[in-house]
Amino acid sequence: MRAAVLEKPRSPLIVKDVPEPGLQPGHVLLRVRACGVCRTDLHIVEGELPPLRSPLIPGHQIVGDVVKGETAELPLGARVGVSWLGGVDGSCPYCKRGLENLCDAPTFTGYSVDGGYAEYALARTDFVYPLPDALSDLDAAPLLCAGIIGFRSLRVAGVQPGERVGLFGFGASAHLAIAVLHSWGCEVYVSTRGASHRDLASSLGAKWVGNETDRPPVSLDRAVTFAPSGDVVIAALSSLRKGGVVAINAIHLDRIPQFDYDSLLWGERQIRSVANMTRADARDFLEIAAKIGLKPKVTVFPLEQANEALAAVKKDQINGAAVITIS
Repeated sequence: MRAAVLEKPRSPLIVKDVPEPGLQPGHVLLRVRACGVCRTDLHIVEGELPPLRSPLIPGHQIVGDVVKGETAELPLGARVGVSWLGGVDGSCPYCKRGLENLCDAPTFTGYSVDGGYAEYALARTDFVYPLPDALSDLDAAPLLCAGIIGFRSLRVAGVQPGERVGLFGFGASAHLAIAVLHSWGCEVYVSTRGASHRDLASSLGAKWVGNETDRPPVSLDRAVTFAPSGDVVIAALSSLRKGGVVAINAIHLDRIPQFDYDSLLWGERQIRSVANMTRADARDFLEIAAKIGLKPKVTVFPLEQANEALAAVKKDQINGAAVITIS
């Protein structure tokens, strides 16, 4: 099969022929239709996350058809999605507490196991999600990480219907979260770098749009940061009302600079990190996405241009999400 392979961190992917994955117990083999490109893929390729497997096929927003390992719930030909969290041990203290996203021994698709930048991918049967017919392949792929983790971020921030919510950074995840927030009747304020991202936020109904560290004109109830920048976290924190919450939606952050406790954190403001997602988050979000007719803005790349897709994400040249299609 054809696949885009990371031979070693900080080097370009090599598109080449590799063996098709062999079927394993408790898994399904998928013929990949499409795979979303996530900033986490970029962190892996550039060595900002420690390597767990080498060589590696990245990609964890997989849309594919079941071709082997079918079950009664997942028959041959079933169209399913795979996300970042590819498995948990089920026995650690966090899994027993219902916090599988914090599992001590997780499997990460496209990081600790091969992912979806390939013609075929192997996935644990209990960590794939049947996809609603209302979501096309290109609609579904960005939802499977960017969408789910953005939705979890809103949950971690404690967003309530009708609140004022800030989104700091407006890429693949934020441009999906804004649709959920609007369905909840929230006012959305967006701070982001790049004129095209600001234009996209305006076109999607943001009440106010500013630069990356601009302060919204009102105090926010909740904020979610999407940029991997500590400066942005401080900008979000400075925009909160007393008792407000900032949720950091980033698997990698450069650093958080020193800040003044009295003016920024006092008043029972909170900073919370967002770690992975749960299967319940995935199921709930996909149901909402189908119900509200969520249509991501997508730029398509063929598998042979996987490096170009990653470069475009790195340079913030993508409005919305990048998706690799497998022909």
